[in-house]
This record gives sequence, C-alpha cells and structure tokens, in this order.
Amino acid sequence: MERRNVRLVLAYDGTEFLGWERQAEGRTVQAVVEAALGELHGHPVGVVAAGRTDSGVHAAGQVISFSSDSPVPDDRFHHALNGLLPHDVRALRGGRVGDEFNARYSARARVYKYYLRAEEVECPTTRRYCWSLRKPPDLRRLISLSAAVVGTHDFTTFAASGDSSASKVRDVYSSVFYREGDALVFKIAGNAFLYRMVRSLVGTFVELETRGEGPEKLKELLARRDRDAAGPTAPARGLFLEKVLYDDETPA
Repeated sequence: MERRNVRLVLAYDGTEFLGWERQAEGRTVQAVVEAALGELHGHPVGVVAAGRTDSGVHAAGQVISFSSDSPVPDDRFHHALNGLLPHDVRALRGGRVGDEFNARYSARARVYKYYLRAEEVECPTTRRYCWSLRKPPDLRRLISLSAAVVGTHDFTTFAASGDSSASKVRDVYSSVFYREGDALVFKIAGNAFLYRMVRSLVGTFVELETRGEGPEKLKELLARRDRDAAGPTAPARGLFLEKVLYDDETPA
C-alpha cells in the first residue's frame, strides 16, 4: 500500500492520563494512540502532536500527523482507529494531507479554553472539567486583566520552572473571559505557549481580581520576567486544548 501522510483531530479526557507525551512509566495519550495505530497497521507507528498537554489536561481539538501504509480509506480512518482506542480518547475526523504537513510545525495558532465555576459546593458532575471558585469573580475586571497579555511579550513570569524553551517570547492573538451557560470561560489564542503558561495566567488573573488589581499590575508582572512574581497555577482539570489552526483555517 502506498504511504500517505495522515492528519487526525483527537478529543480526550485527560483525567486519567499523565499528559500527552510518552513516558517510561504511566499512562499517556501518545502511548495509547500509538498502540492503537500499531494494532491497525500491524507495525509501530509514531505520531507528531500539535501540543503536548500536561497531566490532567483535556483536549477537544488536538491534532496529530503520521505516515500510514494502511489500506483503510481516508474517510474511514478515524472510525477504524476508534474501534481500537480506549473510551477516553476519540479520533473525531481527518484524512490524507500533503507530505509537507506536520501537526506541530505547520500549526500557526493554538486555542485553549479554561473553565471555572462559582459555586458554594463543588458539583460532582463537573469537577473533573473546571476549577470551582467559592464566590463569583468580577467578570469585567477579569476581561480587563486578560486583555493585557495580548500582543508579543516575554512570558518568563508565567513559565513553569520545567520549561526548556530557548526563548520565552510568545505571540498572543486574543485573550478574553466570557460566560458560557453556568461556567466562566477564559479563551486564549496564540502561536504557541510555554509549559503551564495558560494555567499560570488563569491563576494570576483570579488572584489579581480577588485583590482588586487592574491591568497595570498584570503588565508590571510581565515586565518583571520573574516566575516568583506570578500567582498560583490553576488546576489542570479546567484546561482544554480547544483547537489548532493551520493555513487553511481561521479562528472562530
């Protein structure tokens, strides 16, 4: 069978995974996806992902690419793979793409959403997918704080100590809070993100809102380029890799 480059969009519940990237021990999304692809092909298949989500982080639109020699038709590939994947990972759609496509390096934007709920008692049906706050935050203040990170900045302040990026400069295209049903959602789009950057931003936004601080304080923290200046890191369970954008796609 002729080899072809395949692109698939995945969704997964990250609760029971130690993140995306394969590790020596522990369950990861990459490991179970590659195991299913290996079973489908009859030989090992390695994949490239658009984003390496951390332990406990979810995805609604993770993108992977890989080389395939399977006879499965393009429009049936995700269905065939789903028959071999565990219940908490699903291939949503995909098919053949040009040989030059790479899920990571061809991406021009990544979009994340973070979900929060203000509730006196944490709801057991949503606790795996949001951060529960004891009192409702001031949405207008959060919107003002989040807007301060739009643009090109050095995000050293909001990078976890384990980040190994040579440069901490990133382009943020949009950053906003809004209501979605009973939840409060933070949505951010950028060319790429540092290790735990989005969760660090969310935790800092919430802390600054609680203290009554405004965007000037957030800008001051950015300028300090000091990880110790940031607020707490928000829990992983509220974060979703929402989508990855390529040249043939536009942000919604």
